Amino acid sequence: MTVQATPVDAYESGARIGLFRGNKPIRPGRIVMWTLLLMGGIAMVMPFIFMISTSLKYPWEIYDLRLIPNEPTLENYIFVLADGRFFRWFLNSLLIATLTTVSVVFFDSLVGYVLCKFDFRGRWLVFIAILSTLMIPTEMLVIPWYLMSQSFGWLDTYWGIMFPGIMTGFGTFLMKQFFESVPDDFIHAARIDGLNEFQIWWQVAMPLVTPALSALAIFVFLGNWTAFLWPLIVTTDTDLYTIPVGLASFSVEAQVQWELIMTGASLATIPTLVVFLVFQRYIIRGVVLTGLKG
Repeated sequence: MTVQATPVDAYESGARIGLFRGNKPIRPGRIVMWTLLLMGGIAMVMPFIFMISTSLKYPWEIYDLRLIPNEPTLENYIFVLADGRFFRWFLNSLLIATLTTVSVVFFDSLVGYVLCKFDFRGRWLVFIAILSTLMIPTEMLVIPWYLMSQSFGWLDTYWGIMFPGIMTGFGTFLMKQFFESVPDDFIHAARIDGLNEFQIWWQVAMPLVTPALSALAIFVFLGNWTAFLWPLIVTTDTDLYTIPVGLASFSVEAQVQWELIMTGASLATIPTLVVFLVFQRYIIRGVVLTGLKG
């Protein structure tokens, strides 16, 4: 007696061997897509893995392309951390990135709120003027920034490093777009309750745009942590070097000691990794919401 398989039995058998996912079969295009994503992920991670691997090698193993050293060592980290300059550069970058981030979040959100919720003559002209700054390449602004710093005596100062980034056109644009989603009824109700405009901005509007604030803060911090061109130009005192500038000068001193250069680079990436791992969901949410805002 021959038993014929029903469509239900065929589906259950396919599901057991992985031919179906839910109600849809696994298509070849999906397999190709995930394969390409995997290959792209490996290509992006490999430089970081190679950097960590090199930092754990002795000098005679540098040109050995194996990712796992034969004799892993922490002597390179001890040597770099024993150099007081690296710790000073680390603190400089942390201080500059933190203060700049706080300034951008405060001023850009305040300006974005005013441009969004206040109706005054010339509002759109001001907004267009701010947006126009995004079209100017940073390299074209370096000379005016330097002349300004020289005129006001800001060379070789923390303020000289920070002042070009204490407010940004992109942050103002981003916050204005997000404040558009805050209902005007909330603003009117807060005014009726007796709150002044600053209290309305701080207590009512700001909590409603937390994803945008988080994304903006993360992007600004990472951007200032990795900034190289302007800190290199405006500082000559090694005590004021940031991490990228300090590593560049250190690489010149170390010459071909790649193990020490990679060790310094590995230590410099720790804050960026911490920020990404801790605030990963805010980064993704902010990017997604930024793409949805028109």
